Amino acid sequence: MAVIFIFIDGVGLGETTDQNPFFVDSYKSFQILSDGNFSKNAKPIISGQHLFKAIDANLDVEGLPQSGTGQTTLFSGENASKVIGKHFGPYPHSGIKYLLKEQSIFHAATEAGKNSYFVNAYPPIFFEHANRRNRWSCTTLMTKSADMKLNSTEEVLEEKALTAEIVQNAWRERLGIDIPKIDATEAARRLLNVVPDYDLVMYEYYLTDKAGHNQTIEGAQLVLNTLDEFLLHIIKEKRSEDTLVITSDHGNLEDLSTKTHTRNEVPLFVIGEGIEGFKEVESLVGVKDGIMKVLDQSS
Repeated sequence: MAVIFIFIDGVGLGETTDQNPFFVDSYKSFQILSDGNFSKNAKPIISGQHLFKAIDANLDVEGLPQSGTGQTTLFSGENASKVIGKHFGPYPHSGIKYLLKEQSIFHAATEAGKNSYFVNAYPPIFFEHANRRNRWSCTTLMTKSADMKLNSTEEVLEEKALTAEIVQNAWRERLGIDIPKIDATEAARRLLNVVPDYDLVMYEYYLTDKAGHNQTIEGAQLVLNTLDEFLLHIIKEKRSEDTLVITSDHGNLEDLSTKTHTRNEVPLFVIGEGIEGFKEVESLVGVKDGIMKVLDQSS
């Protein structure tokens, strides 16, 4: 029994307008996960092994939610925006880094005797820049701080890790790294192949947030088509005993009329035996505890 945690950056629940790419086109995975209504007027689903609900990303702080505080809250279970009195991003503020260094979901899993794996891989140039500037994203900081290895080219070639865009084209085309292009279904297979070796497996997809800032329906369609194929295979092919958790840190892509983030609620999807631990989750703050409740059940 394992938890598969898919973090999708910058996806909220928006209006049913032509500025919402989830309304303009139909994405089968999101239709399955939301029972056909992926919007801000969607009704919650809590049935059998399927949970879908809207959760708060504003965290009782004025202004537009940002990735640094939103992700730190999501991964630590503490309201990072309240800690520093504002939303902050895209990187974690110095005043909240301790939450990622000491209280992350990876730390909690280790303390509970569980093995975690962060599936994302990073090209060599990422490590050169991050080490030189000592500037790490929320996910990479918490991974490093939990004494977990950050994957690079070797793990991609061994089919044990995935690049940020899922299908591995950017490394080859922009960075000249010799890795094969794969489709999103094959990427999902690779993720599912590592799941039996761990208790918690996490993957981060940030291109949704980037597409939201770019404000083009074509860009949104490109990243969502890939994500849709990826999620659809995981939903259909994951082991019955595993729990799939999908959520975001703030709204953005659901409203292409604005270049900024939004104050919309974000979706929380849970598929599997562990939905009970998420029934009371109302904001980003509760997701970590929900995951830990599932992991505790596997003891």
